[in-house]
Amino acid sequence: MKKGIVSVVVALSFMVCAAVSSFACTGVVKAVDGTKVTVTCDDGKDVTAEGAAKVGDKVTVKDGKIAAPAAKKAAIEGC
Repeated sequence: MKKGIVSVVVALSFMVCAAVSSFACTGVVKAVDGTKVTVTCDDGKDVTAEGAAKVGDKVTVKDGKIAAPAAKKAAIEGC
């Protein structure tokens, strides 16, 4: 019985940690204070993250940090 309860508690804690760590938001930088950046997400929430950005930049926040912008793919030449 105790093994079952421990297994359920461990599984639930893993699911909660996975859900929190996968949080990501895309939005516009509202304020900058040193390395702390306040971002207003597309859903209207304000999130504080660390990173380098300017007010008005569109950024993606992942795991409490500003994610690097996606690299542009090279254009396909030919035809």
